[in-house]
Amino acid sequence: MGDQAKRSPNDFLQNVIGRPVIVKLNSGVDYRGTLACLDGYMNIALEQTEEYVNGRLKNKYGDCFIRGNNGKLVDNTL
Repeated sequence: MGDQAKRSPNDFLQNVIGRPVIVKLNSGVDYRGTLACLDGYMNIALEQTEEYVNGRLKNKYGDCFIRGNNGKLVDNTL
């Protein structure tokens, strides 16, 4: 647990770039895709993105940009 306690949220996000993630928005919509990049404002770019509303697939996008203030959670447990 020693190493885990020292990791910051930024460390986590830098380690999941290029990996599949779920981004949950404040509105309840989920986006699943590959984390391409993010910035200091938590603006997120995803590739191969799928949009889920109420747990159901609604749309597929090649690339997706999510403004940081809309995001609630980034999860890498796909």
